[in-house]
Amino acid sequence: MASCNKGLGGEGSAAAAAPHVLAVDDSSVDRAVIASILRSSKFRVTAVDSGKRALELLGSEPNVSMIITDYWMPEMTGYELLKKVKESSRLKEIPVVIMSSENVPTRINRCLEEGAEDFLLKPVRASDVSRLCSRVLR
Repeated sequence: MASCNKGLGGEGSAAAAAPHVLAVDDSSVDRAVIASILRSSKFRVTAVDSGKRALELLGSEPNVSMIITDYWMPEMTGYELLKKVKESSRLKEIPVVIMSSENVPTRINRCLEEGAEDFLLKPVRASDVSRLCSRVLR
């Protein structure tokens, strides 16, 4: 599978150089699938089950390269998480990718207009992650 470490140099361990992705999904199965795909593409992954936990982690972990989040989650949707990230002066530069099993063009457009880097339809495939490597982590 494609690796995302092309231009990152050889200093330190591979794990330290790997882009850190925060994966957010309330479904443990979907969380495991996306984490596995990301790790096979040489990302360092932290997986959490809610937008609230994602914001807590972002408050204590400064080196997140990208956030990939499910759209529909209880308490805080992926769209609401996207808005909070983009409203934060400290977090707004972190690319956010939204995932959903529902192909709803108005929802997709709303997320992209709010600042999402991409919108992936589930099931997410390795080819989607390769595309993210080239577009998001430049």
